[in-house]
Amino acid sequence: MYLSRVQIDVDNRQKIKDLTQLSAFHNWVEQSFPDEISAGERLRHLWRLDRLSGNLYLLVLSENQPDRNKLSRYGVADTVIIKDYDNFLSKIEQGQMMQFRLTANPSYRPKDQNKIFPHVTVAQQTKWLADRAEKSGFRVKYTADEQSFDIVSRDWPLLSYRGGRRVRLSRVTFEGTLQVVDVKLFKKTLINGLGREKAFGMGLMTVIPRAK
Repeated sequence: MYLSRVQIDVDNRQKIKDLTQLSAFHNWVEQSFPDEISAGERLRHLWRLDRLSGNLYLLVLSENQPDRNKLSRYGVADTVIIKDYDNFLSKIEQGQMMQFRLTANPSYRPKDQNKIFPHVTVAQQTKWLADRAEKSGFRVKYTADEQSFDIVSRDWPLLSYRGGRRVRLSRVTFEGTLQVVDVKLFKKTLINGLGREKAFGMGLMTVIPRAK
């Protein structure tokens, strides 16, 4: 596995004029793996957008290394970073405390319906993550007295489908502290993502160990 990052060149409007909605970012990510395209492979690539210190970044988790030139298509020159993720995964331990960041699409399907609905309130979205934590290999604090994570951003980015259909997806970014309770499950969550709409920038959780 590889974790890659590139700073998006937001100051060059002409360069990024194509990046108007989520499927354009999805296409950028997919085109960054030309060998997979040539081989007819459709591997999952988790990705998300991060705003850090005033800069906007594209972050990609993939089984294979992306092509640096393709990944830098809309990026600032010489900002592509590609790291071996397997080495990091191998060091995760039971009971380890970690800082995390997750961009996700909190949603639900009522038992009597075959339709997906977004959670729209902060309380609903927060509970969505808390309810999935243990089943995903980690624990967060979520009580009336203490909560170990917060929502740091919420928006409704545009997604256009072929044929002209346009929808807006609920996108929520969480940050906080978690504890690893099942290493195998937790690694699976990091690799496969959490929640729906993974092709469109949701589901990628990244973590860093907390200092002891």
